[in-house]
Amino acid sequence: MLPSQLSSGDVIADRRADYAKMLAESGEPASAAELMEQALELSPRWAAGWFTLATYHEKAGNVPGALAALNEVLALDAGDVFGARLKLAVLGGADMPDRPPSLYVERLFDDYADRFETSLVEKLGYSVPGKLAALIAETADIPKHFRLAIDLGCGTGLLGPEIRAHVDRLEGYDLSKGMLAKAAEKKVYDHLGQADLSLEPDLSGVFDAGLGPGRADLITAADVLMYLGALQGVMAIVRRLAADGAVFAFSVEDAQQPAGYVLRDSLRFAHSEAYVRAILADHGFDVQGLSRSVIRMDGGKPVHGILFITRKSA
Repeated sequence: MLPSQLSSGDVIADRRADYAKMLAESGEPASAAELMEQALELSPRWAAGWFTLATYHEKAGNVPGALAALNEVLALDAGDVFGARLKLAVLGGADMPDRPPSLYVERLFDDYADRFETSLVEKLGYSVPGKLAALIAETADIPKHFRLAIDLGCGTGLLGPEIRAHVDRLEGYDLSKGMLAKAAEKKVYDHLGQADLSLEPDLSGVFDAGLGPGRADLITAADVLMYLGALQGVMAIVRRLAADGAVFAFSVEDAQQPAGYVLRDSLRFAHSEAYVRAILADHGFDVQGLSRSVIRMDGGKPVHGILFITRKSA
């Protein structure tokens, strides 16, 4: 929960929620759910509390209870900062959305910014930036130096140092201001700005700076597209940013199925190779290089990904 949402505004409700948390952490989610329900009787408009209740119900195996609690969240929080629609879809209570709500993604990464690199790189073995930069360098028949690189979803800037020596100008964009602040500390980007890649491909509405179309000869998106689902919109943005012959290098989580994309329990999307290739072809990009790899660990299990090096047709 966000700090501003930790309290229900009712001292007794908060105390019961604290006891419920203790029960959940002790391996008693059903008892935690009962106590959380009592807290919500005192504070029925506490959206964060309903989301917590859904979590306890899910852990206790009470899927109907979880679905009911998630629907309460949506009734109270139209912007869906908790990603309740995604969770409903995972639990079978709603159709899979094409993309997550922007407020959910922004909140997720703002909250995660301070511990992002320690958690992802040191604990989960995240390796996409180095592998993607190496694949760019190894792929035949593409440039080895670039005039302008745009790092979409740059996060804390892990890819920036990997490609800085090969670009004249490096710009990074992310939805999370917290992540952008961390990227700025690296001092490798010439410009950093906020951007929502889930918007329609009108560059004036997507980017906070006057970034004109057709300027970039390298566009990257490391570990970004798994937060977007359907890729038509972001590919339209990439196509508009890219100069003729520009390279687009990116990663996806591997759906390991013949077609389409799926929403996983992690609330991230995984895409099939066939789906990605079809979207690329629709927007005039040809695949120049491809690599399958374990890109991180999650819950002690490997997450398989696909790295693509593509080029816009002249």
